[in-house]
Amino acid sequence: MTGYVWLIPVFPLIGFLINGLFGRKLPRKAIGIIGSGAILLSFLLACVLFVQMNGSAEFSEHGIRNVLFPWISYGDFNVNFAYLFDRLSGSMTLMVAGVSFLIHVYSIGYMAEEDGYWRYFAYLNLFVFMMLTLVLADNLLLMFVGWEGVGLCSYLLIGFYYTTKVASDAGKKAFIVNRVGDFGFILGMFLIFTLFGSLEFTKIREAIVSAGLKPEHTLGLITLATILLFVGATGKSAQIPLYIWLPDAMAGPTPVSALIHAATMVTSGVYMIVKLNFLFQLAPITLLTIAWVGGLTALFAATIGTVQNDIKKVLAYSTVSQLGYMFLALGVGAFIAGFFHILTHAFFKALLFLGSGSVIHAMHHAFHHAGIHDKDPQDIRNMGGLKKYMPKTYWTFLIATLAIAGFPPFAGFFSKDEILWKAFASNHKILWGIGAFAAVLTSFYMFRLVYLTFLGDFRGTKNEEEALHESPSVMTVPLMALAFLSVVGGWLGFPHIFHLPNLLEHYLEPMVENIGHIHFMHNVSMEWTLMFVSVGLAIIGWLFAKFLYGRKTDAPEKLANTFNYFYKILLNKYYVDEIYFALVVTPVRKIGEFCWLFIDTVIIDGAVNLSAYLARCVGKIYSLYQNGAVKVYALTMLAGILILFWIFL
Repeated sequence: MTGYVWLIPVFPLIGFLINGLFGRKLPRKAIGIIGSGAILLSFLLACVLFVQMNGSAEFSEHGIRNVLFPWISYGDFNVNFAYLFDRLSGSMTLMVAGVSFLIHVYSIGYMAEEDGYWRYFAYLNLFVFMMLTLVLADNLLLMFVGWEGVGLCSYLLIGFYYTTKVASDAGKKAFIVNRVGDFGFILGMFLIFTLFGSLEFTKIREAIVSAGLKPEHTLGLITLATILLFVGATGKSAQIPLYIWLPDAMAGPTPVSALIHAATMVTSGVYMIVKLNFLFQLAPITLLTIAWVGGLTALFAATIGTVQNDIKKVLAYSTVSQLGYMFLALGVGAFIAGFFHILTHAFFKALLFLGSGSVIHAMHHAFHHAGIHDKDPQDIRNMGGLKKYMPKTYWTFLIATLAIAGFPPFAGFFSKDEILWKAFASNHKILWGIGAFAAVLTSFYMFRLVYLTFLGDFRGTKNEEEALHESPSVMTVPLMALAFLSVVGGWLGFPHIFHLPNLLEHYLEPMVENIGHIHFMHNVSMEWTLMFVSVGLAIIGWLFAKFLYGRKTDAPEKLANTFNYFYKILLNKYYVDEIYFALVVTPVRKIGEFCWLFIDTVIIDGAVNLSAYLARCVGKIYSLYQNGAVKVYALTMLAGILILFWIFL
């Protein structure tokens, strides 16, 4: 089976082609089975290859490489169309395919009554195909194909409800903002080829190792190349200043949000840096930049999440914040910890989004049953008390909340604690403080969601309440599967102080060899202390949320009124969109209008029209003599003869 790595991305491509070409004529049941089945086949094949790879010493060390054909060959520039299934890409493939399959199954129920059902599953399959291409690529150029592909698919899926302006604008925003980052990725790729003469990950690594390059030996060009790649990562993984597209991406169907936020697109930037860790280790300035951007993004987004009232918006800013944690880990040199958080985050964030979709699904039907069309089914102020009607959704949502808030033994506790410990142990204590404060806020805004959504009394009408019900099994079974993973997923990376095997770190160590300056403190008592502090921070966030929202009081309103200025700033997301609109969008639009109205309409069109006018005038003048009248020709000839006589005689 080792020659069939290429089939992993091809299965979703086949699903896309079948549903895309024939979906209009297929029954909905068949469309859902084809879409989900394609991803299941990819997952099963990935499992088989994962076992085979780890059963062979050669494959376990170098990975399984499938070269399909020579892709581009011009002079010294040679790139193959090839896939590489190694320890890192194999682990990522299992996560992408596994979580995507559960999201596909959930979509069968969630999208059952939607128009464009076949189109939705076709786009979803195409999205996974592009993501798997990105993950399994054995070179930067093929990775870039997948990189651009997920960008295109995000545009299609975010704008799925394209008849509404909000959705179409959100799709365009995601597409345009990502192009800014992609420009940096392209320049970084060119620079890497100039430096190493290859775009293959293996050859770049071999060139660095054989040359014995160390951070102190490297030139500024490597720093520049890694900074450019990081610019690309900030766009794809929604970091400051290019995070603005991700919260608006909520305009798409909720399973799409789960797919983008948990299993595919936003993890691309983090994965790319982990994949190229041997290159980034040579650029300490870049790593420091990544760490600070990640830390500040984690805190910045967490503060916004504390006051949002749209259930999906809270989760969206939570994703931005958690991605910040991942970049913080990468920046301090803890690449495996960053990758560990990708995995655990995929489980509990997919669960949170699908759980919110279940809630929205129920609220939408309740409003429809009551004949109400002006209430927002995503506004948590319209909810409350849903635990009684949706127990499966509640308990699974609570598990994901405990995981992301950092309560042991749930998955998020282990990966987040590892990141905070590595930040402290690498002597970045301010960044640890920023991450710790963001952890308190994370716990607070997540339990705020739980209290306002599921606990207390329902804040709607009696008619609405009568229609509340649990989602069908096709939606709740994926929730339960993800809840299980949100509990046990973190057990892949037990801290060393537990004296239990850290399976993930041990497994990925050969892929993340320390080649330079990265050192971590080893202090068992300090690690225990910080772990207890981390748990304490999560408890503080929960207790504060319980105090404000766990009982019927006016404490939240009083707090908002007391700090009204800060509350409004947070509620309006620091007015970042407005600032971008004033400083970027409006000037660009004005320049565009100037180019259109003056340069295009006046100068270019004027020049073209003037030349046409002059040609027409000249033609008219000459046409006076080309009218077919013999008398005119004779008179003209006579005048010419007289002029010649006058000149020469």
